[in-house]
Amino acid sequence: MNMHNPPHPGEFISDVYMEPFGYSCRFVAKQLDVSPSTLSRILKAKSAITPEMALRLSKALGRSPESWLSMQDNYDLWQAKHNVNLARVHQIDFAMA
Repeated sequence: MNMHNPPHPGEFISDVYMEPFGYSCRFVAKQLDVSPSTLSRILKAKSAITPEMALRLSKALGRSPESWLSMQDNYDLWQAKHNVNLARVHQIDFAMA
């Protein structure tokens, strides 16, 4: 199922978990056992969710680690589809090999 411009996981974290409850970046970072600057980069979509961060988010916020990584993959793929020029990429015909 294709999504239309899926949010970066950092935007999701901010919108669903932080803003409604008034949690600061510093507070959430402490719960995740990461530096505030690390979380800030994720919240600003400057850094991606890594497998390690997915495990931390899963324990602290809920959702499975796989869902955090899937959210990141959906975001990355949508961005790539809209920014990568494939004009010079050609399909390989394996039947002719």
